[in-house]
Amino acid sequence: MGLGLHGGGLEAARYLAKSGAEVTVTDLRDEKTLAPSIAKLEGLPIRYVLGRHELQDFSSADMVVKNPAVKPDSPFLAVARRVETDLSIFLEACPARISAVTGSKGKSGTASAIYWALKRTGRRAFLGGNITISPLVFLEEVRPGDEVVLELSSWQLGDLKGRRLADGTPLLKPRVAVITAIMSDHQDRYGSMDAYVADKRLIYAGQDETDATIVENDSWGRSFASETRARVLFYSASPLPPGMVGGWLEPGTSCRGMALFAGPSSSDPMPVEVVPARVLTPGSHQKKNLLAAALALWELGLDAETIRAGLESYPGIEHRLEFFHEAKGVKYYNDSAATIPEAAAAAVEAFETPPILVTGGTDKALDFSPLALAAKKAKAIVLLAGTGSTKLAALLDEAGVDYRGPFDRLDAAVNTAVIVARPGDIVVLSPGCTSFGMFFNEFDRGAKWKKAIVDRTEQG
Repeated sequence: MGLGLHGGGLEAARYLAKSGAEVTVTDLRDEKTLAPSIAKLEGLPIRYVLGRHELQDFSSADMVVKNPAVKPDSPFLAVARRVETDLSIFLEACPARISAVTGSKGKSGTASAIYWALKRTGRRAFLGGNITISPLVFLEEVRPGDEVVLELSSWQLGDLKGRRLADGTPLLKPRVAVITAIMSDHQDRYGSMDAYVADKRLIYAGQDETDATIVENDSWGRSFASETRARVLFYSASPLPPGMVGGWLEPGTSCRGMALFAGPSSSDPMPVEVVPARVLTPGSHQKKNLLAAALALWELGLDAETIRAGLESYPGIEHRLEFFHEAKGVKYYNDSAATIPEAAAAAVEAFETPPILVTGGTDKALDFSPLALAAKKAKAIVLLAGTGSTKLAALLDEAGVDYRGPFDRLDAAVNTAVIVARPGDIVVLSPGCTSFGMFFNEFDRGAKWKKAIVDRTEQG
């Protein structure tokens, strides 16, 4: 249910069809929209019902595999005998140790950094989940002793609530659970922060004292720490108070990530550097994500020197403050995965010189004041059209901040940004909004942004 364009539905269909199941793929979107996913399933014995759902398909199936974006109260799911996801199918069969990462922003980068550093040691490691890689892709390759790192969205976690294996073990019991920054998101689906965060809390619900939960030293993090049965490690943008175990960023220009792994009862424990001052991903918020990754890596058995070397070489990931092009002395970045205002605001703050900010898109019932405040520091602002841009423009008008647009065509926004830029400038797409309307998703938006910039700058 829900083939989608992110890979989860596609890989579930592929995995089940190759395993001998009779598979029906049903999606409310039409064949033209889903063409990229359908093409990847060519040759498999799959029946398609597109542009609609048929109740009979759900009531007669032995199992319905739902896309996480499908709300659990769907009337079609109500008639299903059994409901699974690609993640639940994977977890039931996975023999390897699992580390899991969730949060509002930073979870993809943190999960990827953990995976990168593990791979660098020569360990067999796999990365999947919300990062657009279904874990079913590598399920048949995973062996005991391997490492699996999963990025999990609130929707994916919500689908696992209360789920257990046949022996009573929780379906999700990560050796390490990391929760990155919690911010307002998906309020169009949840309606309240409490409901949204309740699904995030499920990441540690199955843990026990043999596991570790890694949280930020803020009000949300301390709330998580009070609930989990696992050991708690805190990470912070400033030195931790006495008795709190974890890591922090040193103040000042060096901004190294330090960690104190010994418990409070140890005599004179010495902090060690786990995140070097110079890393390849810009922004203090990225350093904080690397610090959370460092704590996870320590729990997984890496020493401080190995962690530091791994994170120093970590290149970042696509669509997250991704440097992808330079032309005529102007550097271009893709931060399309910044789908909430706070994330776009962080992008403005990530650079030492004020960037030219291309932003805006579709609203998710969010507050745009953080982005409006940060946008004052941008050299120039270019708006993409959308309901979120309308809200942002009103705040910018009220503050007397100039902007160009909104543009309902990407090429017009790109042309404007290129014309405004001068040698030494930075241009970054960081929308702070969803992509729906002009694009399939944020990844489609990022890919088209990169192509449009390269095409435009190569024209001269």
